[in-house]
Amino acid sequence: MRLATFHHSGREKLGALSESGDALADLSADAELAALDMVGALSAGAGFLERAVRIAKQSPQLSLREVRLMAPVPRPRKILAVGLNYLNHIAEVQAQGRSIPEVPLVFNKQVTSVSGPHDDIHLPRVSGQLDYEGEFAIVIGRRGRHIPEERAGEFIAGFTIVNDFSVRDWQMASPTFTLGKSFDTHCPMGPAILTIDEVGALPDLDLATFVNGERRQRDSTAKLKFPPAKLLAHLSKVMTLEPGDIIPTGTPGGVGAAMQPQQWLRAGDVVRVEVERIGFIENTVVPEPDGHLADPAHPS
Repeated sequence: MRLATFHHSGREKLGALSESGDALADLSADAELAALDMVGALSAGAGFLERAVRIAKQSPQLSLREVRLMAPVPRPRKILAVGLNYLNHIAEVQAQGRSIPEVPLVFNKQVTSVSGPHDDIHLPRVSGQLDYEGEFAIVIGRRGRHIPEERAGEFIAGFTIVNDFSVRDWQMASPTFTLGKSFDTHCPMGPAILTIDEVGALPDLDLATFVNGERRQRDSTAKLKFPPAKLLAHLSKVMTLEPGDIIPTGTPGGVGAAMQPQQWLRAGDVVRVEVERIGFIENTVVPEPDGHLADPAHPS
């Protein structure tokens, strides 16, 4: 199943995206599901998924032209992103003289960076070094601490797509990366959550990133240095993972910062990230507008 969040008729609703990706079932047709956001739905466990499958077969289908797709989890409590997790990306940063960590390189993206799968991305007023990072992301489905690798699949709701937009000068100015990774709008995700029962805990899916139609990145999600099970085991030694937490798992080689000369995104550029079976997100870069305030609870 591909679970989505969308805005329709003045309300945020849960939906199930069709295989073709051009329509969705309105799960809010069910009174019990209408009362839930995605975090609440995932927290309900297997009972929610069983109900959603049944309701999706009975619910009216809406065209995507009638709705605004939102991030599948519009308000995650945590976004724990991972750097340097594909060998070809590791090679390109080594060429820049950076050292490679022996454990997962983890940094935060703040929740105000969350945006929808087709929302505009702001070119910051304070920097011209905006870069893309197409990523495959884990969505947590169950609270857990000290999760054994062999049980990691029990805590994963499914997977989605994230573009970890990065403002490189701000990123490299601090060892935490947080500021350069957390500009408003710089975490578009979606279009849906592909549930783990569809692909298993270590899916082998093709990932590709395009800028203005030119392919810049391509790799397989099976080639992660630290796969989902290792990431959950590592992170849960420190903190409780909770339903709706998002873990972008890293980007392949081909980022703009590693090109010669470096290729920064500009206003008008269109960036598309595709992951097999999940779908795609596509975002246009625009100048940062006046008066912007991030408010994922009330989409425009």
